[in-house]
Amino acid sequence: MPVLSRTFDTYPPTVQSAHQVADPLRFDPNRKSIEATLTFLDGKTVKYRAYEMVYYVTNITDSAYQYLNVYIPESAYASTSKAPIFLRTYVGGYFASKAQGPSATDASGRALREGYVLVIPGARGWNAKVTKPDGATAFTGKAPAAIVDLKAAVRYLRYNDKIMQGDAERIITDGTSAGGAMSSLLGATGNHPAYDPYLKAAGAANTRDDVFATVAFCPIIDLEHSDMAYEWLYSGTNSGVRKLSAEQAAVSGELAALFPAYQASLELKKPDRTPLTADNYRDYLKTFLMQSAQRARDAGFDIPANIGVKLNPGFRGGPGEFVVDLDLDTYLAYVVGKTPLKSPPAFDKMGVLEPMATPENQVFGDATGKPANYTDYSISKGTQNTAATVDKALQDRVLLMNPMPFIGDPKAIIARNWYIRHGANDRDTGFQIPLNLYTKLVNKGYTVDFALPWNRGHSGDYNLDEVFAWIGFVLKNPNR
Repeated sequence: MPVLSRTFDTYPPTVQSAHQVADPLRFDPNRKSIEATLTFLDGKTVKYRAYEMVYYVTNITDSAYQYLNVYIPESAYASTSKAPIFLRTYVGGYFASKAQGPSATDASGRALREGYVLVIPGARGWNAKVTKPDGATAFTGKAPAAIVDLKAAVRYLRYNDKIMQGDAERIITDGTSAGGAMSSLLGATGNHPAYDPYLKAAGAANTRDDVFATVAFCPIIDLEHSDMAYEWLYSGTNSGVRKLSAEQAAVSGELAALFPAYQASLELKKPDRTPLTADNYRDYLKTFLMQSAQRARDAGFDIPANIGVKLNPGFRGGPGEFVVDLDLDTYLAYVVGKTPLKSPPAFDKMGVLEPMATPENQVFGDATGKPANYTDYSISKGTQNTAATVDKALQDRVLLMNPMPFIGDPKAIIARNWYIRHGANDRDTGFQIPLNLYTKLVNKGYTVDFALPWNRGHSGDYNLDEVFAWIGFVLKNPNR
C-alpha cells in the first residue's frame, strides 16, 4: 500500500473553499485536510484523511448543520476503482444533527474498515434555531428541512463525482429511528419533483439525489398513521399490563378503530397475492416474529416459556428446537412489560389529553417554534372542533416526511436494495409501520432484507458483520 501522504499528493480529493473557487458547490482541490487513524476494539487500525465542514448548499440558513464531513480510507487511494460511499446520518428524535466523525463502535467506522468512503452530513431538525438581525429567534429545521438537507448532501456528492474520491452512483445510506426514516426517505424519494422547490431555495446542486441502497434501523415513518397503528396493535394490553385512565382508553379505542380502513387503503398483498388487511394482519405479523424466534433458537438462545412462543416437544419433555406457534397477545404483553408503552396518542399527542408536544409535533411546527398537530384526529381533539382538519400546506409537509406514498410513484427513482431491521422488542412504533414499508417495497418489485431481530429493542447499527456482508453482496449483484 502506498505511503499515506504520497497517495494523497497524487490524487487529492477536495473540500469546498468558497473564496478560492468560482462555483461554491465545487470541491476545492486546495482545501486543508487532516490525516487521522481510527483504532478498533480488536486493536486494528484504519488510516484515513478527513475533509470537514463542507457546505453542501449555497443559501445557508443554519451554518451549524448544513455541511458534511468526508472521510477517505487509505485503501481508497490505492484502488484502481472508486470506492462506494457510505452515508451515515445521525438524525435522532427529529432533532438537528451535526456532522460527526467516524466511530469505531458503529457502522461509520466499519465502513472505513471495509474501504468505503464515509460521508456524515449534518441536517437541521426541529430544535435548530438562529438569531436574526433584529434579535428574534427563527427555527430553521421544521419539516421537511432534514430530508431536504440530506438530499442536498447527496446532490453535492454527485455534482462533484468526477473530482472526489467515492462513487456517487453507489451511495449506501444508513440511519436509526428518525435517522432510519431519513435513510428510508433518501431511498424512496430519489429525484422526486415535490422536493425541488425546497432544494432550489436552499441552493442545492442541480443534479440527481437518488441513492444505490438503503439501510434503515427501526425507521419511525408514516407518522400520520402511526397513532392508529400503535393503538390497534396494543389494544389487547389495555386491560392488563398497560394501565390507562378512562379518557386514555377512549382515545386508544377511537384511534384503533381508524386503522383497518387505512390498512385497506394501502392495497398491500401478502406473498400469496391475497390482500393484507387488518383482518389477517395479526397472523402476518406472527410469521415474522416466529421466524425471529426460530433464528434465535437456532443460534442457541433460550426462549422463556411464558412469553407466548410455543416450541415442539423436546427430549424428555424439555423444549424442542422448532418454533411451531406464537400467541400474539401473550407476546405483546411481554413486549409491553419490558418497556412501557407510550400513552395515547403516542405521536400526535399535543392537546389531546395533555399539553405536551412530542418531537413529531415539534417537527411539524413553524419557524417561530410553535408546535403543531398534524393529524385530523388530534387537531379536532385538541381544538374541540370535530370539523377541524389539517390545512393543505401542512399536509404537504407531512407527505414529504413519509416514504410510503412515494413507493410506486413513477416520478421517484427508488433504491433497488433495502436492508430494514426493527427489533422484536421495539415498541417505539407499531410493528405494522416497518412491516408495511417492507411489504410495499416487495409488492413493487424491490429487493428487501427484512427482519425483526429477537430480543432487540429500539436501536441500530447492530450485527455489523451481517450488514456489511449484505452491502458487499448487493454491490456485487446490483441488478438482481
